[in-house]
Formats: sequence, structure tokens, C-alpha cells
Amino acid sequence: MEEEDQVRVSQANNSSTCSSPSQQNTTSDVHGNRDNFEDYDASQCDGLFCPICMHAWTADGDHYLCSLPCGHLYGMSCVKRWLELCGKNFGKCPQCNIKYKMKEIRKIYASRVVVADEDFNKKLQVAETKCTLLVEKEADWHRKEEEWHKRENALCLELHQLKERTKEMEQLLQNRRSVVEGYMVPPSFPVGGSSHHFLLQKELQLEGARLFDIDASGQTLIIARRLSGLGGEHFLSKISLIPPYESQNIFLPPNTKACRDLRVAPSFARLALLATLGKKMSILSLESNNVVLAYDLPAAAWSCSWDLNNPHNVYAGLQNGMLFLFDMRQTGRPVESMTGLACNPVHNIHSVIRNPSSPGGVNTLLSASAIGLCQWNFGAVEERQSQVPETENHGVCISSAYSPSNDDIVASFRPKVEMLNEMAFSQPNLTPIPTGLGQGVQGSHVHLKRVGNKYYQWGFSQANVNHIRLPKSLIIERKNERPLFASGDEFTGELVLQDLPSLAVVQRLQPSPFSPISPVLDVKHTNAWSPSFLCCLREDKLQLFSAKPLP
Repeated sequence: MEEEDQVRVSQANNSSTCSSPSQQNTTSDVHGNRDNFEDYDASQCDGLFCPICMHAWTADGDHYLCSLPCGHLYGMSCVKRWLELCGKNFGKCPQCNIKYKMKEIRKIYASRVVVADEDFNKKLQVAETKCTLLVEKEADWHRKEEEWHKRENALCLELHQLKERTKEMEQLLQNRRSVVEGYMVPPSFPVGGSSHHFLLQKELQLEGARLFDIDASGQTLIIARRLSGLGGEHFLSKISLIPPYESQNIFLPPNTKACRDLRVAPSFARLALLATLGKKMSILSLESNNVVLAYDLPAAAWSCSWDLNNPHNVYAGLQNGMLFLFDMRQTGRPVESMTGLACNPVHNIHSVIRNPSSPGGVNTLLSASAIGLCQWNFGAVEERQSQVPETENHGVCISSAYSPSNDDIVASFRPKVEMLNEMAFSQPNLTPIPTGLGQGVQGSHVHLKRVGNKYYQWGFSQANVNHIRLPKSLIIERKNERPLFASGDEFTGELVLQDLPSLAVVQRLQPSPFSPISPVLDVKHTNAWSPSFLCCLREDKLQLFSAKPLP
């Protein structure tokens, strides 16, 4: 018993002389680091860190994991350091005071040792649950924020509608015209705007986009683009209208050059008609993305159209004023060609639905060039072409829109440029006119109604139009509602929607507030989905609007 008491006393003295590292590391560890571990819960770190230095052991180097004869685990460099501090041939385990020698230390070949702790696991599960609740709360706040934005947009829209109704009443008073001899007076229409307004849903960045069309059956957009830089290649992009709006590029054959017009087939044939400056008109399969048919032309093609009466016929309007008719079943040459009334480029073609009272085999087209609107009768023996008289004296025709279902036509004009010899010159001035925010002049929109083979002017309004470029416009056909005319305002960059036949402004769709004002390059609409879609192409940006009923 006395010997055992002496051993205990000796152990106590040794412990006081060489205190446990776990007690010393509250101020300084054996490596000299001055860390405070008072708030450190060692039970949660058991199996992860060295009990001497409270640092993680390593798989290699001096601080690798080792075991003393008693089974306790430490970092090797800490055990050696502890043995040196004891100053003897043997040391004692800092945790149980069992003696050990250097040769009795064993290296543990494990990268990590973890002691299972149920309490710690429960705490971890509670922390994860709290984290999940916080994420759900954050998502709920985001939803509430979206609702607040929607309410704010609804209030802004209501305010905008009140302002537009005021402008509409003012314009109706200004544009109300009396009966003019030779004009057909339209019946009285109720005053009022649309029961739907278009709201912006998505904006897509499209570098080098020029014009486009909608493939309703494939739910895609077909966009004619050009790569940036000198000599950039021309190509098409197919963009899905279904999120996430996947895109696919279609590179055209060499020498195709710039695309001046693009028309998707009105049927479900999944074909697109291309008119290009490379003196070619091509037919592209939207399923295989390949050109299936190409026609050589004597001049650059500026416009194209499908025949609404015959799915095999296609038309091309040329730079020299000519019009060509092709039958896709005859790939060698055109079925018929006609020379225009002038040499101005034919920049718009519209196929007219055949009237049951018209002679069989006659296909009627409307075209637009600088001199105005012309009617072409392919297959007719007499009166093969004639100019629409109501469009002769309004200036230079720069755009036309046509609605086949109700024979509405809207032609856009800019003023003629008078030369020094007092002769009217139909081409635009090359020097920009710094008027307004855009490069534009004050022109006009003329609304015509086709009845049989006669045309009557129904409406007229002033407009801010481009003085160089030939813009695109559109008549939006709507079920059980009056149609709308869509065109760009060159001064403000807005897409203006006007009621027909009054041409009163119904809505102005603003450009993006975070980008400079850019003109409207092209606009298309489809009723294939509900709600209907309105697409507006600006420089390097495509805006998608959907029709929403007013509250």
C-alpha cells in the first residue's frame, strides 16, 4: 500500500510538473498558436481534431494520426512535442496518464475518424430543419414581392389607360372627317378601345436581328440575323417560345446574302420562304433546317409571299419592280412574271383571298413600292396591274399591312423629297434629319377597305416614321373585336397600337427602360395560343407581349 501511495504521489507531481495539453491550450497550444477554445465544445469535435492542439490531423506530413498504447489518438508532432516537454525517456498520455515510449506509438492509416454522437446528429437535424424553414420564408417573401409588383403594374396600367382614353378622344375629334366625294363613308363604329391590353412577358437579347416570323405549329420564332463585324455571315435562328427559350442557328448557303423578307407558310407545312439580296428566293424546311428549293432571280429579291388560294404557289418581289410567280412543283423556271409600273423595289407583297365572283384562275396580289399600292392580277387577260388611286398623293410609301379576313389595308407614307428642279424624287435623303428622339419625319397612315376590286379610304392619321429605313407594320386580327394596326413611332421608340378604322391610339408599348431608344424593326402577332402573342423586334432585342383582359 505504501508503494502504491508513493506511485500516486509521483504521478501527481509529474502531472503538476507537466500539465495536460488540454488544459494549456486555452491560452497557447504546443505549436505556439494563441487561440481561445473556451467556447469550443470538444464533445462535438471528438474524432475530428487532435486533443492536444485542437487542430485537424493530416493524412501526411508531421501531424499524421497516431495511437498511444492506451488507445488514445493524437497528432504525431504533438505527441513528440509532449514527450520532449516531459523531459524523460517515456511520457504519459495527456488523458489517462498511462506511460508510453516513442517506439510504442503506432501510426493510424486513416484520413478521418469520427465518433458517432446521437445528440450532435439531432442538433444537426434541427439546424437543417431551421434552414429549410428560412428558405421557405424567403421564397414566401419573394412571392409577396411579386404580388406587390403586379399590383403596382396594374395601377400603372390603369393610369396609362386613362391617359390613352383622353388622347383617343382628342384624336377622334381631330381625325373625324366629313364625307369626301369619291370616298366610301364607313358606317358608324362605337367609340372605345380594346377589351384587351398587351403586357410585356419576356425580353430576349438577339445580336444582329433584322426581321422574323412566327412558326405557330412549331411554337418557334424564325429570325434573320447577321454576325457583327465587317463581312459578317447571314444566318437564321430558331428560338422556342416555350421557356427556357432554346435557340438553334441555321446557316444559309454561300452567296445568299442579306434576307429582305421572311414568311412562314400559313398552313402546317412547316416551311419558310426567304427573299434575299443574293438574287435568290429559297424555301426552307423548318423540320430538317435545310433549304429544299431555291429559285434564281434576275435581280435581288426584296419581298415574298405565299399564295392564300393555292398552297403550291409562291411570289417574289424584286428590286427592279418586277413580280414573279413560281409553282413549287415546277422547279425550273417561274410560271409567270410581270413588269412593274415603276422601277422602284417591291418591298411588300400580300396575297388576296379570291372573291367567289372573280374569274376562275386569277390570283390577285397587293404590292407596295415607293409610288404606292398596286394590284396585280396573275392569270388575267386584261387589267393585269393597276395602281390603287387612293395611295397616289400621300408621299413615298414605305410600308403596308393587310388583313386577309376582312380586306383591311393600312399603307404608311413619308413625305417626298423635292429636288432643285422641282421634280419629286422618291428616294430618301441620305443626310439624317435630327427631329425628335429618333431619325424620323412626320408622315401618315392611310386605312383602306377593299370591296371587290375597288378601294375606299376609311381613315387617316399622322405618324412619326423613319426617313430612310423601310419599317414593318401589322394588322392584328382579333376574334369578335375590331382589328388593331401596329407600327413603330420613330420619335419615341414605342410600338403604337391603333384601332381600325378610326386609327385612334389604343396602347403604346414602351421600349425597355434600361436601354437606349431603338426603332421597331419588325412586328408579328399570332392567335394560335391563348392568350395571343405579340412579338416586337428592336435592335438586338426581341420583346414578347401577351394579351390580357382588362379588369
